[in-house]
Amino acid sequence: MADGYNHNVEDFREEEYPMLKDAIYLDHAGTTLYSKSLMERFMSDMMSNLYGNPHSASPSSQLSTNRIEDTRLKVLQFFNADPSAFDIVFTANATAGIKLVMEAFRDSKGGFNYGYHQDAHTSLVGVRENARASRCLDDEDVEHWLSASESLVEENSESAVNLFAYPAQSNLDGRRLPLSWIPRARNSSAVSQTYTLLDVSAFVSTAQLDLGDADTAPDFTVLSFYKIFGFPDLGALIVRKESGAIVKERKYFGGGTVDVVLCNKEQWHAPKGDSLHESLEDGSLSFHSILALDAAIDVHKTLYGSMERIAQHTAFLAQKLFDGLASLRHANSEPVCQIYSQRFASKTTAKIQGPIVAFNLRNSKGAWVSNTELEKLAAVRKFHIRSGGLCNPGGVAACLGLEPWEMRKNFSAGFRCGAETDIYSGKITGVIRASVGAMTTVGDIEAFIAFINEFYVDKATPQVVTEVSHVNESGQLVVESLTIYPIKSCGGLDVPVNTDWEVRPEGLAWDREWCLVHQGTGQALSQKRHPRMALIRPVIDFDEGVLRVRYIGSVEEISVPLSSNPAFFESVGGTQPSRVCGDAIVARTYAKPEINEFFSRILDVPCALARFPAGGSGFSTRHAKAHMQKHQKPKTSSSRPIQVPGTFAPPTPPDSDTEIQKRPILLSNESPILAINRASLNALNDEIAKVGGKLARASVFRANIVLSSPQSEDQEPYSEDHWTSLQIGKQTFQMLGSCRRCHMICIDQNTAEKNDQPFVTLAKTRRFDSKIFFGSHMCHVPSKSISKTSQFPTIRVGDLVTIATQDI
Repeated sequence: MADGYNHNVEDFREEEYPMLKDAIYLDHAGTTLYSKSLMERFMSDMMSNLYGNPHSASPSSQLSTNRIEDTRLKVLQFFNADPSAFDIVFTANATAGIKLVMEAFRDSKGGFNYGYHQDAHTSLVGVRENARASRCLDDEDVEHWLSASESLVEENSESAVNLFAYPAQSNLDGRRLPLSWIPRARNSSAVSQTYTLLDVSAFVSTAQLDLGDADTAPDFTVLSFYKIFGFPDLGALIVRKESGAIVKERKYFGGGTVDVVLCNKEQWHAPKGDSLHESLEDGSLSFHSILALDAAIDVHKTLYGSMERIAQHTAFLAQKLFDGLASLRHANSEPVCQIYSQRFASKTTAKIQGPIVAFNLRNSKGAWVSNTELEKLAAVRKFHIRSGGLCNPGGVAACLGLEPWEMRKNFSAGFRCGAETDIYSGKITGVIRASVGAMTTVGDIEAFIAFINEFYVDKATPQVVTEVSHVNESGQLVVESLTIYPIKSCGGLDVPVNTDWEVRPEGLAWDREWCLVHQGTGQALSQKRHPRMALIRPVIDFDEGVLRVRYIGSVEEISVPLSSNPAFFESVGGTQPSRVCGDAIVARTYAKPEINEFFSRILDVPCALARFPAGGSGFSTRHAKAHMQKHQKPKTSSSRPIQVPGTFAPPTPPDSDTEIQKRPILLSNESPILAINRASLNALNDEIAKVGGKLARASVFRANIVLSSPQSEDQEPYSEDHWTSLQIGKQTFQMLGSCRRCHMICIDQNTAEKNDQPFVTLAKTRRFDSKIFFGSHMCHVPSKSISKTSQFPTIRVGDLVTIATQDI
């Protein structure tokens, strides 16, 4: 830290930044703060002089024009830029500067190819929509491109120019990217000329931008001045004059950028050509803001001396913040913070890491702490931080390990920028960002670390509960197999061994989210009438984020996104109501002919693929119908919950209501999950064998879970009739009653051939009140303890199963 800097800031902060009274401001990457001296100087200037709109010969207009040009020169000097080599275009903000560049390249002959780094701000990402071809690159991709081992974009065109854009510093985690890429890109242009666009908005807040060498400088540099001075709300595009010809390709012109315009009888105009900024600054400039910028530069120098002093101070504070957060541990020694700004340990930290610490919080059990909840508490305690995706979509996806299909699925489930829910399927969707600035002090850092320590560090390890209540220890079971049926009534997909599979309120993840509906009636199709549906086999490809579907005996395959891509569906107005198991539903029907023709050809019936609900999550209008039957008589006992050895049982608040919970289901018939007992199936097959019938495979019952005992003689057939709950691995499930059966169980799932077994034998052995039952309905019981496993509950093949036969 620069000698005396922190003491100097503490001396003048109360006077210069009275808005900071009782507040800790750590959002300087959003905007830094304006000083009292700046606002007073600007107000005095406004009250002492008469400034008119430029572009006129009046004295007030000329005064404004002269001051603007003086400020233009002062800004170039602030960045050590030679006015003979650079021009500056004033804009509303950095994004407006990016749009100016984009418009020029879009209008250039042949268009342009666009490459942008994954750490780019959303405003840089948006340029891709106007490019002929675009590509998002990580560090390795950039190096391959610069070494000429691959093209900037995959669809490279020799006739188009290239534009490569990236931030000097990530606004998400503070990482500083190599400025050496700029001259390398300029010198390595083999076929197409390559221009560089550098976003320095986050960088210039606490570091000196040096454009002293025009040969190594970016062709286009964008920034927002409020990041440096707090005020005014103004941006700039700094253009390297040697590269300026292409920006004159821009077709649009506004007031003040042309010398002559013809409208009547002829349409012609003559753009101003004395300077680049004259042809790019459309309409009246924000001249009052530019005058404020003049004052901001002077006051900033008076208060802080130089950007180098600010850089040293903020680097020291950011390191202190990083070290403090990294040192926080729960009582069980688990880390409190997962930090994504990982370059503080380097000896050259200042060159590769800006003063930003991006992190998330976990509790002592590894569960994520919601960022939205943290922000609420921080606001109450007057800490100003920022959380979420931070307008850095590529960066947040990379650091959190979010795949494109997961982000699309989250969007389908209701995730939006600024939404309250920020944890989906055990993954958090954003980060917490604390960023320091010129007027931040050591006390601010210490206060924030103390805040995290006070509210988010578990000081005592919860007691481990060892007592097990109402558990039948005899006949230990395991999960023999897990199966999901992505498309209702079509073939099953076996979950591979050693694979954790998510359990959702609606059932196992991806189970029965899709269905086939008749294009005329809207009725959901089933194997009862269309046995060949058993030969339609879906496979989930998580790497590509798609559901692949094929038909046994055919090489043809179709795929649909796991996420809810609106381009694949019929319009909402054209959605046809459907019926599933007697329930009226509104499922979104796929619109692409090749998808629906694929299924129609197989089944020889006009049908369409539909999804309910779109995206596989969110509000469901269907609920479980399963209930305990008369032949099921669980023992009664106290209503104390089961405690499994090794699990934590912290105090929990009482339930807010006593109504019976409605259990959501997707397209399953009656319940979220269906299980069968291998011992019961073996007993059934023993009876079938006595009459010489075809033995039943487990697959005909289309269960999600098959339970078995390593020693088959240890498990009594049909004991599941009296189970009340199961503990599978670390997850609890409540039994909802026996599954009523129809003749669909007579369809062989491997051949689609029909038989009279096992229905006939079940009718003799498992008929109660004229209804036939086999298998058990169940649902997941969410844990009230917030832990890593409760945020992303999973089970797997081989999990141990503990049975409860008394009420819980």
